[in-house]
Amino acid sequence: MATAVPAEQDAVARSLPGARPHGTRPPGVLPRDPGAGFDLVVVGVGPGSAGARTAAALTAAALAGDPYRLVVSAGIGGGFAPDAPVGSLVVADAITAADLGAETADGFLPVTDLGFGTVTHRPPETLVRDLTAASGARRGTVLTVSTVTGTADRAALLRARHPGALAEAMEGFGVAEAAAAAGLPVVEIRAVSNPVGPRDRAAWRIADALAALTGGFGKFAPVLGSWKPYDL
Repeated sequence: MATAVPAEQDAVARSLPGARPHGTRPPGVLPRDPGAGFDLVVVGVGPGSAGARTAAALTAAALAGDPYRLVVSAGIGGGFAPDAPVGSLVVADAITAADLGAETADGFLPVTDLGFGTVTHRPPETLVRDLTAASGARRGTVLTVSTVTGTADRAALLRARHPGALAEAMEGFGVAEAAAAAGLPVVEIRAVSNPVGPRDRAAWRIADALAALTGGFGKFAPVLGSWKPYDL
């Protein structure tokens, strides 16, 4: 499970009693929960750091003869009101790079419209279904941005481009790119700490979102631990 910062890692770890402070894996990695088979990896903020560090963890595990079978991007993020209010959980049915492309006189073009690359990764449908059923989480697109939205105009623009978007964060697409390069399925889970829109730190509820992440993973963990790649 890839989180951006240690606070998110700690929130997830509280639902995994077998996790230990550190082990023989690279710094920032909590060893696998012996009951469910999870590693918790801090991959840094932003898609670049997240992609690079996730790829390093996946490669190290594969070279050690103990490869992963599923990659999870987890943490807190902004939610698009009113569909994803503060404190809610979102499971991505699409992980989309919202600002990967080109600005033109006619508007924004995603990189796929330029003839190369990808902008969306889709988690396994059965896994998304089972996670939302187990937890009551909302399902929808989670956008990956390199610059966090701080205005109402930007929020409206993103929602217009991506009508199915429920949340935005900064790491999911990078984690998904690393997973895809390794031939692994990926899913993204977010607890909402603030509305996407005007930047108002007084309205952030980071502690509440981290608590929601802990509570959510108490329900997510059995689903993630029992999911098999052939359930695609």
